Amino acid sequence: MDSLRRLEEIFAKFPGIGPRQARRFVYYLLNKSPSSIKEFTDLVLEVKKSTTECERCHRFFIGMNGKNIGALCSICSDANRDNSLLMVVARDSDFETVEKSGAYRGFYFILGGTVPILDKEPDKRIRLKSLLERIGEEKTSIKEIILSLNATPDGEHTAELVKKEVEALFASKPLPSREMPKISVLGRGLSTGAELEYVDSDTIKNALQNRH
Repeated sequence: MDSLRRLEEIFAKFPGIGPRQARRFVYYLLNKSPSSIKEFTDLVLEVKKSTTECERCHRFFIGMNGKNIGALCSICSDANRDNSLLMVVARDSDFETVEKSGAYRGFYFILGGTVPILDKEPDKRIRLKSLLERIGEEKTSIKEIILSLNATPDGEHTAELVKKEVEALFASKPLPSREMPKISVLGRGLSTGAELEYVDSDTIKNALQNRH
């Protein structure tokens, strides 16, 4: 396979990108000047070099002045956030959509994806073990876990899976004076089939207000 087809295949692996769009990306780059290509590749390398993954919520972030300062992102290190709320989202792009809405002031956890309905190994798809460990460590403070996943079959299946595992966690290690936190999902201000990344701020606010 020549380098042109290999590049097409790489672009086609991007989320939401099909073979036709991948081909357009390749020919777009071919029409750019060598200096533009260098600027593009240098920037990709710089982003990769200066970005780290938050140890607590697992989202990617860049520290002040392009330097990574500490292991926690600005959200997880913010003492003014509400530590009684934990929102579970599939990807960094979903986190950004919710945060930009300004309707939520709790903390987050990035699952890293969703689990297809017929998948038999969810631990290879999402950070389920890490999520349960975090909830176990913070279960005296968490009062509500909000499952903010896509209103798609895979998203709803993942929400059910996470809910089941969290309930099992609290059933196995109950606390005498602590009830299991409420587990809620976004209200159906989100239409069926909607992906959180593409939802507008007003819809996010409505879905949060009507969570159940």
